[in-house]
Amino acid sequence: MSHHHPDVDVIVVGAGMAGLVCAERLRRRGHDVLLVEARDQVGGRTAGIEIDGETLDLGGQFIGPGQDRIYALAAELGVAVFPTHTAGANVMETETGRLRRFRGTVPKLGPLTLLDVARAQARLDRLARTVDAEAPWRGPNAAALDGRTLQSWIDRTVKTRGGRSFLVLACRAIWACEPSELSLLHALFYVKAAGSLAAVTDVEGGAQQDRLDGGAYGVATRLAERLGDSIRLNAPVQRIEQHDAGVVVTVEDGTAWGARHVVVAVPPPLAARIAFHPPLPAGRQLPMGSVIKYVVGYPAPFWRQAGLSGSALSLRAPIAVTVDSSPRSGRRGVLIAFVNGAPARDLATRSPEDRRRILLDALGRLFGPRAATPVSFVERNWNEEAFARGAYSAVFPPGAWTRLGAAWRAPAGRIHWAGAETSPRWYGYIDGAVRSGEAAADRLS
Repeated sequence: MSHHHPDVDVIVVGAGMAGLVCAERLRRRGHDVLLVEARDQVGGRTAGIEIDGETLDLGGQFIGPGQDRIYALAAELGVAVFPTHTAGANVMETETGRLRRFRGTVPKLGPLTLLDVARAQARLDRLARTVDAEAPWRGPNAAALDGRTLQSWIDRTVKTRGGRSFLVLACRAIWACEPSELSLLHALFYVKAAGSLAAVTDVEGGAQQDRLDGGAYGVATRLAERLGDSIRLNAPVQRIEQHDAGVVVTVEDGTAWGARHVVVAVPPPLAARIAFHPPLPAGRQLPMGSVIKYVVGYPAPFWRQAGLSGSALSLRAPIAVTVDSSPRSGRRGVLIAFVNGAPARDLATRSPEDRRRILLDALGRLFGPRAATPVSFVERNWNEEAFARGAYSAVFPPGAWTRLGAAWRAPAGRIHWAGAETSPRWYGYIDGAVRSGEAAADRLS
C-alpha cells in the first residue's frame, strides 16, 4: 500500500451541492481542503443551461417549507427565492386521453377512487411514522417492511383500479422508478425524512413550493467561487487508499494527493466504482431512479392566459408530471416535463427525433397546439450522465436497507460520506445534500 505525505487536511470527492457545502465549511474553519470533481463543471445533480440570458435548471430546482438549510444557504449567498407558479387549474390526462381540470394535489378521479387514494395516503403516513429516519433498518418491523415492495403494498391496500394507477404514477413522479423496484421500507423512510407524504407531493406548503432565482445551479457556482483554486475539475477518482496516517486519492490521469481524511460525496453508483483499499465493509452499489427532464421554452407562458397553472399529471405515458418553470423575469414561458421510471427507459431507446416528437405530442395533448411548437427544447437524460447514472436519487430495492443500513452513513476509518442519499432529513433533495455536507464538515472540525 502506498504512503503519501498529506498535501491537505481533507479531500472532498464530488463537487455537487454536498461536496461544495462540505468543502466550503471546512475551508472557512481553517482546514486546507482539496475538492476533486470528475466533470468539467461543478453542481452535480443541479445543472443549468443559459438560453437568451436566462439560466434554466436541468437538474434539481425546487425547495420548500422545512428545508431550512438550503433557504439559509441561499440567503447567505444572496440568492433570492420566489414561489413556483400555481395560479390556475391543473390538468390530469387519463389513460384514455381524457383531460380533467382540478385544483390541489389529487385530481378528480371519481368519489370511490378518491376515497381509496385518501385512505392509502393516510395509511402510508401512519406506517412512515413508525420508521426511525436515523436508522430505518432498526425497529421490530424493519425486516418485514424491507422484504416487501411498494407494489405489493399497493396491491394489498388499494382496492380500485384508478387508485392503483394513480399510485403507480405517484411512485414514478416521486422516486423515478416502478413500485415493484422499491422497498416499502425505503418509501416509508423517504416520507418520514420529509415529514409527511403531503410534504413530498405538494407545491404550496410542500417540497415544490419555491425556486431559486437564477436556478439551483447558481447556488453551486457561487459556492465554487468561494473555493477558487481548491477545486480540481476533470478529475474522476479511481482509487482511495487508507493507511495509518491518512489517505491517498488517485484520479484517472494518475495524479495522487494525500490527506488526513476524505469525504466521498458522489451518488452511490459512482462511489461503488471507486477502488477502495482496504475494501469497505459493505458495498454501495444501488440503482438510481430513471429520469429524462425536458425544459421546453415558449415566447410567453401562454397556458396562464388559458387559466392553467402549467402543472399536469398523465396516466398516459410518457410524461409523468409537468410544472411551469418560467423565469422570474417573465421574459419567456418555460414548461418542464419529467419522464420517469419505465417510460424513461422505454423512451431512451428511441431516436432523438422520435423522443422530441413524442414529447411535444404529449405536451400538445395537455396544453393545446401551441405547446407543440416551442422556441427552445432541451433534453437531459440523467441516466446517460456518466457521473450521475440517474436521478433524482438512489433507489433502495427490497432488502437493501437491512443489508446495508448499519454501514451506510458510518465512517469507514478515514473515509466519510456525504450526499443527498446520506441525509436522514430530506433524503434525495437539495436540502438533504446541504445537510449532509454540513454534517460531514462538522464531524471533521
